[in-house]
Amino acid sequence: MRTIVYADGGCDPNPGPGGWGVVIQDPTGWIELHGGERATTNNRMELTAAIRALEHFPEGAAIEMRCDSQYVVKSVTEWMRGWKARGWRTATGPVKNIDLMQRLDALAAARDVRWTWVRGHAGEDGNERADRLATLGRREALGQPVLPPAHPAPAERMPAPSPRPGTTQVALNAELAEQVARAAGQAGISPQAYLEEAARLALELTPAGIASVRAELQRKAS
Repeated sequence: MRTIVYADGGCDPNPGPGGWGVVIQDPTGWIELHGGERATTNNRMELTAAIRALEHFPEGAAIEMRCDSQYVVKSVTEWMRGWKARGWRTATGPVKNIDLMQRLDALAAARDVRWTWVRGHAGEDGNERADRLATLGRREALGQPVLPPAHPAPAERMPAPSPRPGTTQVALNAELAEQVARAAGQAGISPQAYLEEAARLALELTPAGIASVRAELQRKAS
């Protein structure tokens, strides 16, 4: 079974500051990744999103990569073979963004990837979320205040993945769930894995240890 992945990127203005976002429909929960650069282009951010998504998976993984960028999808499925045959050149000169293209080619070759173009801003939840994450990455690259998502995240509007055998679901309020999802995305793991690791750490620390750590953090912050 293929894991569905959404990747998106963009710049405002183009060229200029940009961001990329990735949404992975992992069986254990939604995984979200994002980042940005202060000086880049729209196409480079689109390519970076796909690269970061593929880097998340081990070699041999079966993935369906959904992108709203014809540039990315056609580069891999239609144009890249000819470029490689000509020494990474097009009919008019060197391939643009060759560093990212070669990295994308190497990652895709080591995985079973089905590339799917989706229409942007057409209401597909994963694509919309990846777009918002790209905007978040751009704002963070610029050091701007991070705004909350304008719409609920997919996990709040779509059925959550079924819990794994031997696990128990834990309810979180919306604000805490958003913080966990963001932190898990930055760590490159699923929210479920992030919560499990936090729970293990809390059990190791014991209530007294947690109180001591919290007091130390408050002391440093004051």
